[in-house]
Amino acid sequence: MTQEFTVAVIGAGTMGSGIAQKIAQEGIKCYLVDVNQAAVERGMGIIENMLNQGVERKVFTEQFVKETLDRLIPTTNYEDLKEVDFIVEAVFEDEQVKADVLSKLDKICDEKTILSSNTSSFYIKNLAKSTNRPDRFIGMHYFFHPAKNRLLEIISHESTSEETVAIANKFADLHGKTSITVKDAPGFAVNRFFVPWLTESVRIYEEGLANKATIDAAARDAFKIGMGPFALMNATGIPVAYHSANTLAREISEFYKPAELLKTQTESKELWDVEDGEVDESKFEAVKEHLLATAIGVAGKLVDEGVATIEDVNRGAVVGLRWKQGPFQLANTIGVKETYEMTKRLAEKSPGYELSETLRKQAELGEPFEFSFVDYEVKDGIANIRINRPEAMNALNPTVVGQLEKAFNEAEADETVKGIVFSGAGKAFVAGADLKFFVDAIKTNNLDNNYNFTSGGHKLLRRIEQSEKITIALLDGLSLGGGSELALACQAIVATEKGSFGFPESGLGIYPGLGGMLRTNHQIGKELAKYFVLTGKGISAQAAKDLGIVTKLVDAADVQSAIKDLVENGAPDKYRQREVPMQYAEIKHAFNDDNFEKTIKGIAGDGVREEFAQKTAKTIGYKAPGICKVIPKMIDRQAEMTIDEGIEYELSLLNETFAKPEALIGLEASLAGKRPDYSSLN
Repeated sequence: MTQEFTVAVIGAGTMGSGIAQKIAQEGIKCYLVDVNQAAVERGMGIIENMLNQGVERKVFTEQFVKETLDRLIPTTNYEDLKEVDFIVEAVFEDEQVKADVLSKLDKICDEKTILSSNTSSFYIKNLAKSTNRPDRFIGMHYFFHPAKNRLLEIISHESTSEETVAIANKFADLHGKTSITVKDAPGFAVNRFFVPWLTESVRIYEEGLANKATIDAAARDAFKIGMGPFALMNATGIPVAYHSANTLAREISEFYKPAELLKTQTESKELWDVEDGEVDESKFEAVKEHLLATAIGVAGKLVDEGVATIEDVNRGAVVGLRWKQGPFQLANTIGVKETYEMTKRLAEKSPGYELSETLRKQAELGEPFEFSFVDYEVKDGIANIRINRPEAMNALNPTVVGQLEKAFNEAEADETVKGIVFSGAGKAFVAGADLKFFVDAIKTNNLDNNYNFTSGGHKLLRRIEQSEKITIALLDGLSLGGGSELALACQAIVATEKGSFGFPESGLGIYPGLGGMLRTNHQIGKELAKYFVLTGKGISAQAAKDLGIVTKLVDAADVQSAIKDLVENGAPDKYRQREVPMQYAEIKHAFNDDNFEKTIKGIAGDGVREEFAQKTAKTIGYKAPGICKVIPKMIDRQAEMTIDEGIEYELSLLNETFAKPEALIGLEASLAGKRPDYSSLN
């Protein structure tokens, strides 16, 4: 990828303008192209209106909106795109129109330019024939609304090069998308099971099983979603479901053929009446079984065909459709044997519905599906271990940590591996631990489960820190809690400007439990450790570089060269003595032994401004009061300990910390997206 990665979006309609908006929001220069000036201006107007709505909701600042708009270059001239790195075609869903646009771009653009299509209906391999660069042609299927929905299906055809796939995935990361890799097949992955989920709801209504209100209510309950299928079709367009179903039926089997009533409703150009009577809960079981068997059975079939992995199918449902669980997670919840029996019952009454071998084999095994959340690849002597759980911001739980350890063991045992790189998929490196695991341990009185998980995590991080092979954290996204602790345990950290550190635990009623404050303490001193852990203030990649925590701060284009340099030359001693930059002098004064008690009460001590003391005290005042008394004492003691002694000390306080009421209050509030209220503890 070039130093300044540039993109163009062809088509300034609702989808095209939304794609361009998201790209520009994430700091990438983007051309927005359409056939005439009026169309381009209309697209820019759509973007500006959406951004201004964000300002009104206090999601964006006016400065952010200005910077985003400044990155957009509206044009009607294809010649402007000659040197662009990546182009997303998002014109009207007509195969010939798309082919004409792609052919024109192919003749104009530089050899390096990757062309892609946002199609949801056509084969990527057929569109690639419109160009003379099939190896640099790929599908990029965005989901509505592309400025908000994080899911992106990346579809390669048989001639797409590995380099093009890698660049497309990196581009997805750069503009904040959760990408799933999908085979060039009808419906790709998500629409393959989502469209029949919609259209089968019409069929069971047509057959008189239940009214639309009941079907929607049963679907909301079964899939834990906000809108049922009829309401969703009203929102996204009834004709979309009808035409998509016809395409799937033509390409796959008659099962996908839409009910006659869907055709009638499409032709009427009217919305469904979703309040057509009382909700009859006695019909729920039958409705749920039909829709669950539809979605899970079709998902299983597309996995049989190699269209996508079970993990990416789940991810598509959770991220793209906002289901609480993906199809294979639902199968686990229901039970794999019962799920397969449900699909068999549906097959008996549904011509063209094929049973899934994936589901059959799992049912015979009688065990829940296991999901892989860690990717492992060795290239040029470097083992790349990527936590691939972007739907949960790569949060750590026992399963993820176990898979992380397995990958690390493999890298350690491989004599060809000289360096080991840890990274995260999507926008986050790792956004901490899975808090639900902690809450479950507290509520079931199984704190030993939490202790064992944390103790095992410490052992793995210590092995990473002491490995004879250089271990490197690639920090090109958010890291919080356990994520920051994983990065700090590595021998070196390569970061881009999007990387960051943070310790939010003091607001959750707990302390950083995997050595985060210990290692921060040993690198930048106990005063700054107290400040960052107690306030929860984030540390930007630049600030971390200034403090000597980040080894190399580079542009995205230079990440691999920085990693290779470290593997060849080794990392500096991360616990070396260092000068703390002058901009942190006041913080050091405020949190030294003489001033600490004054500062947390909002009183200015020597070398500390009153405004700073009051603001800092107010910030800490929102945190859990009990743990804010424990953390500074822990940091003081750990300053005099070795890393191994500090780890044992942390573990000795773990169970009693999680047993206190404020831990449950803080953790449950965070899971609910609320600010914890500790007033009941006063």
